[in-house]
Amino acid sequence: MEKKRVIWRYFKKNRLAVGGLAMVIVIFMIAIFAAVLSPYDPDKTDVSLKLKPPSPRNYLGTDQLGRDVFSRMLYGSRISLRVGFIAVGISILIGILVGATAGYYGGWIDSVLMRFVDTMLCFPSFFLILTIVALLGPSIFNIMVVIGITSWEGTARFVRAEFLSLRERDYVQAAKALGVKDGRIIFRHILPNALAPVFVTATLGVASAILIEASLSFLGFGVQPPAPSWGNILTEGRTYVFDAWWLTVFPGLAILIAVLSFNLVGDGLRDALDPRLRGRR
Repeated sequence: MEKKRVIWRYFKKNRLAVGGLAMVIVIFMIAIFAAVLSPYDPDKTDVSLKLKPPSPRNYLGTDQLGRDVFSRMLYGSRISLRVGFIAVGISILIGILVGATAGYYGGWIDSVLMRFVDTMLCFPSFFLILTIVALLGPSIFNIMVVIGITSWEGTARFVRAEFLSLRERDYVQAAKALGVKDGRIIFRHILPNALAPVFVTATLGVASAILIEASLSFLGFGVQPPAPSWGNILTEGRTYVFDAWWLTVFPGLAILIAVLSFNLVGDGLRDALDPRLRGRR
């Protein structure tokens, strides 16, 4: 508990990180209460209202089918957060399993797993994701899984580094001497003390996943209409960029704010969790 208080005290000193956390909480609230906040059905069309600029009736204007952009933006936040957190959850799970196994056992197991990680890092991740999604077909499920299974390498390397250090500690050696099974030592004794860099990686990974989903949707390989996402709203707006600026500006700002907020939180966590960086604030 005392360690958590120390981390929070140092985190609070970083005003940008606190601001990012506040914005992340706001985005969460918007996603949770989208149905309450939305003034209209996001899929309701009315061609008589197409491409109307922002007004008291339609706060962020309407699109080419007369749908309310504000309502679609609210519901789009749900998809962006869902993709971000589920994809990161998959990547963290894979990264922890690979990194913990390599760091705990060492030897040839470590060499084989790390060479596999190095091989994966050689592939351009976005083009690999784009290729796999093109083969499997665009859907929310495919996007979450593909982003997750192509972005675990950094987590694996961080976890391995922590395990290489922690496995030599006295409490680990004592557990081995008492005959405690490897699985229990890994997940009960070492892993809880190796999660600090994982939290930072996860926070930054959510921002990356949101940006990748938006990029895929912009290219037509992401969330498919009529389901709203910030990426496909942006895609639909590029055709009318000179006639309906709000179709590109508002979703672009939403993506920018979300990604920046998660990155600020990640940077703040990194500084608060690393004693070597605390003195800089």
